[in-house]
Amino acid sequence: MAKHNKWSKVKRLKAVTDARKGKVFSRLAREITLAAKSGGGDPGGNARLRTLMLKAREANMPADNVGRAIKKGTGELPGVTYEEITYEGYGPGGVAFVLKVTTDNKTRAAQDVRSIFARHGGNLAQSGAVAFQFLHEGQFFIPPEQIAEDALLELALEAGADDVLTTDDGHEVRCDVHAFDRVTHALETRGLKPASAEIAYIPTTIVPIADPGNAQTLQKLHDALDELDDVQAVFSNEVTA
Repeated sequence: MAKHNKWSKVKRLKAVTDARKGKVFSRLAREITLAAKSGGGDPGGNARLRTLMLKAREANMPADNVGRAIKKGTGELPGVTYEEITYEGYGPGGVAFVLKVTTDNKTRAAQDVRSIFARHGGNLAQSGAVAFQFLHEGQFFIPPEQIAEDALLELALEAGADDVLTTDDGHEVRCDVHAFDRVTHALETRGLKPASAEIAYIPTTIVPIADPGNAQTLQKLHDALDELDDVQAVFSNEVTA
């Protein structure tokens, strides 16, 4: 989605997650387990885990669920072995899609994603066929009332961010993937609470969609992909003209 649509998308996704707590908890648990596996179970020294724990708290995920997910990641409890995979594809009108997937079964995940694309007039693409149309970066959205642009720019750049973009809706901070933890920590230290914080795929080229029928088909494709249990996030490069 283009920048000026991203805020509305964040708000829409928040409403969707409020209506589907079970799916949200499952996704968060997978991400927490992976974060604990890669960076340890102490949120004080694992910014990714700390960010996910804050998301879990905001979603009212039970503390017991969070604790079990962490222990599965650190090996204190037995659990399923998850893998993080990126899938690429094309939707109707040449719209590019990148999917972040966390799964315990790569064959099932690939089949499910391929089937969804096929049913909605798209196709699953080979690795690298789509990703070049996106920047793979850390992305934070911060409501404008939390901090002035100049103060945020100084704070973010000192933490290793690359840029701060401001619109009437708020501030967008972008950073290299490897600076994500540092920027997260800097925002936390200042007491800022991003509306969204993630390692995102940000489109560098936009495909305008003027036909209402195509827009509806693409929205159905988005929703169907988002419904898949293994899919953690869906990124695309269309914008409604």
